[in-house]
Amino acid sequence: MKIGVVFPQTEIGSSPLGIREYAVAVERLHFSHILVYDHVVGADPKGHPGWKGPYTSDSQFHEPMVLFGFLASITEFVELVTGIVILPQRQTVLLAKQAAEIDVLSNGRLRLGVGIGWNKVEYQSLGEEFSNRGMRSEEQVRLLRELWTNEVIDFQGTWHSVKAAGINPLPVQRPIPIWMGGGADAVLRRIVKIADGWFPQIKPDKEGKEKIAKLGEYSKAAGRDPSTIGIEGRLNLKDYPEDEWARVAEDWQSLGASHLSINTMGSGFNSVEQHIETLSRFADNYKKNLGR
Repeated sequence: MKIGVVFPQTEIGSSPLGIREYAVAVERLHFSHILVYDHVVGADPKGHPGWKGPYTSDSQFHEPMVLFGFLASITEFVELVTGIVILPQRQTVLLAKQAAEIDVLSNGRLRLGVGIGWNKVEYQSLGEEFSNRGMRSEEQVRLLRELWTNEVIDFQGTWHSVKAAGINPLPVQRPIPIWMGGGADAVLRRIVKIADGWFPQIKPDKEGKEKIAKLGEYSKAAGRDPSTIGIEGRLNLKDYPEDEWARVAEDWQSLGASHLSINTMGSGFNSVEQHIETLSRFADNYKKNLGR
């Protein structure tokens, strides 16, 4: 199981030096990847009565694709992961170009996690339709892979039309791995159909085990080997006492997770150094208890 980190989007601040310090520390501690959340705009609750979203206009989000261009230049081996980028609110061909460029600049270190999101305000602000986002995402994935694996394509879908055109340069990975987030039945079936991996929003408990088993059932029914679908768990350190961190990580491994991301947000930190120090404690704890 590969263990990476969740980039502390809402807490890291806007200093390039702080971001550099964090990324360099992640590699020094030998974490395998940096996972980044995505939101383009945040809603002001004062203008949206009854707002219940987890984020608002006060929540800071660095733009993942631009951020990865920066991280690619200051890291050597860490994988760059979107977890997730909200695919249907972005122009598909432009995202294909951006992702290919990041893959080139990082020498093949991009893993593109995608999802359909929940924020209607964001879709409206970006001029995209919210109601058909699931169906559009399937066509988008097909188009992304076509663009990443062919110099020139002809593509005619319901929402996209590309005639005798292609992106240049092509990515190092052909195609770039596409993982999906979400947990609804429709999402699980979509993952089995077109994705390379899954970001489940679950805990490594009885319910989580049942959800992963359901993904396996859908895979077998579709004639796909479940082992070909990666699974990335998430460990929110604030939810557990420190002496349980290694045990929860082991629980994820026992469930068959191929990857795990360690999330330091929500613990009341007000400096990059606190996030780094906590990751260091996790690394020491994990090596001591489970590094076998």
